[in-house]
Amino acid sequence: MIIALLQDGIFAAIAAIGFASISNPPKRAYLYCAIIAAVGHALRYLLMNNSICQIHIILASFIAAFVIGLMAVYLASHAKCPAETCFFPALLPMIPGIYAYHTIEALLLCLYHSKEEAFNHYFYLLSYNGLTCLFIILGMVIGATIPIFLFKNTSFQATR
Repeated sequence: MIIALLQDGIFAAIAAIGFASISNPPKRAYLYCAIIAAVGHALRYLLMNNSICQIHIILASFIAAFVIGLMAVYLASHAKCPAETCFFPALLPMIPGIYAYHTIEALLLCLYHSKEEAFNHYFYLLSYNGLTCLFIILGMVIGATIPIFLFKNTSFQATR
């Protein structure tokens, strides 16, 4: 389990550095983006795959995004950049791509099949995957922005 957590964190850190490089933040922010992404993604992995917790991906993503937001607010003053600069690249590796892919696949198969039984099956898959994808993204957005509103004074001091 520890090796899987480390792998998950390392790959999330690499992805966050790649996403951060697109938005051209200060060079000192790359390390913080990587650390925040590694901790957040590894936490989500732990919450979902631990035999004790086994939390659904929606709630696990919300909790991990909240922790990412907290870390971004705290570390933004060290990086001397806004908290958003640190948490946007850290959240991007958690985007539920497989659910989005299965949503589009189910939509196309739903349109392709005209028999009611097959249509209902693919419509069910479309609904399940689409709603799961939507609520994961919504949970991530809300979870990451709550700390910025809770610690408004701290988060805005980083840019002064």
